[in-house]
Amino acid sequence: MARVRRAAALALAGAIAAAPVVACAAAESSSPPSKSADASAAQPGEAASGQPDTAKRRPFTISFGGDVHFEGALRNRLANPRTALGPISSVLRRADLTMVNLETAITQGGTPAPGKQYTFRAPPTAFAALKAAGVDVASMANNHGMDYMQVGLRDSLAAIRSARFPVVGIGKNAAEAYRPFRKVVNGNRVAIIGATQVLDSQFIQAWTATATKGGLASAKDEARLIQAVRQARRTSDTVIVHLHWGTELQKCPNQAQLSLAPKLIAAGADVIVGGHAHILLGSGYLRGRYVNYGMGNFVFYNSGPQTGATGVLTLTIEGRKVLKDRWTPARINGGIPIPLTGAARTQALTGWQSLRGCAGLRATP
Repeated sequence: MARVRRAAALALAGAIAAAPVVACAAAESSSPPSKSADASAAQPGEAASGQPDTAKRRPFTISFGGDVHFEGALRNRLANPRTALGPISSVLRRADLTMVNLETAITQGGTPAPGKQYTFRAPPTAFAALKAAGVDVASMANNHGMDYMQVGLRDSLAAIRSARFPVVGIGKNAAEAYRPFRKVVNGNRVAIIGATQVLDSQFIQAWTATATKGGLASAKDEARLIQAVRQARRTSDTVIVHLHWGTELQKCPNQAQLSLAPKLIAAGADVIVGGHAHILLGSGYLRGRYVNYGMGNFVFYNSGPQTGATGVLTLTIEGRKVLKDRWTPARINGGIPIPLTGAARTQALTGWQSLRGCAGLRATP
């Protein structure tokens, strides 16, 4: 299928400029990403333009990668943003939509959050790197999104506006932070909401967006998140919730995850995807909807035996139905994901499929 990214990108850029912030191994390629030609963008925070003809609606694909930052040696890769994410970009570009968790503040100033052992930040060229790799939207609702406090938040929001890159889960107030990214793809009105269930206790109040204060969309305020899902459901064909959740290095979902997922499904979520644990967790069907409890690291300086296991999750969706899931296994090498081949790929795929057991998920709807 022929794809023309430029038209869709220009439409998206115009929408964002007019609206508040919403907030097998392949050879490395420097060519620009290409996406579905008929994936038309709607203004973030508003209903997708028009009422797509359901008779003309066709399945679309959306790919997800896990946690991304540009710390340590990865910072040097931003010197050439077009190839910063390496060969995994060829996988990301194939989907009609692609999303990652951007686990860093986008700032070169500010003060590190007091008492935090790890604080992440990256320059605005991080957005250029994501764009070049075929990423269409990112969430910054995570426990590193405000690592450089209010100055870092201000800089992050300014960088998002300047780059005209869609980001969810962060904003100048709660309305922006919980506002979904919206796009019509193959006749499907898609809405993506970002929120975090993980916040350091001392920063919950300071980092959570309110009606009058900037910050992150918090899944700890379940009522507010459920309200956002219900609102999106009314004007969308496909509702996706991207969450930062889980317990670090714990292979099975924690009680907070197991409690929240059914509530979001009841509110109208069709897909729930997220991460935080730095390792892979189970993916599969719950009550007829699709849930991923842990995408693991993706572009990340930590790459041990477990933390270096990664991949791309690609879902084929039509309306509210997830028709198929596909896992492209990879391993982090030098901070970037390298797709696996041969026996290593087969072994990794089998291991990924086995993770759904303790997560209480099914392989089919």
